[in-house]
Amino acid sequence: MGTLVYDGTSIHFEDRLLTHLQIVIVQKLTRNESFLMSWKDSPSVGDGRSAIWLTPNTTMQFKFLGGKVPEINRDWLKRLGESAESSTGLLVTDEEGKLALVGTDAPYPGTLR
Repeated sequence: MGTLVYDGTSIHFEDRLLTHLQIVIVQKLTRNESFLMSWKDSPSVGDGRSAIWLTPNTTMQFKFLGGKVPEINRDWLKRLGESAESSTGLLVTDEEGKLALVGTDAPYPGTLR
């Protein structure tokens, strides 16, 4: 389980998913583009939806539990990138294109999962 620390809030994603999100996010921010990122919360954190506004000026950290970089799925990366370019913003999805559940197994009590 990896963590995206954004504006002081920790959000937990599976490492493979977080790796793909990192690539898309860095590409957008490198072009000085701000955008919305949203996901489906797991039942363990209320079963709702969450979203954050990402800007090039916001400090964020990507922390991975595993030490190896996962294999990159180019098709998944393309779908995430296209989503980030849309008016709805980056929708966090799994490799099959379904909304990914975020926060199913948060390792740090008291944080947003």
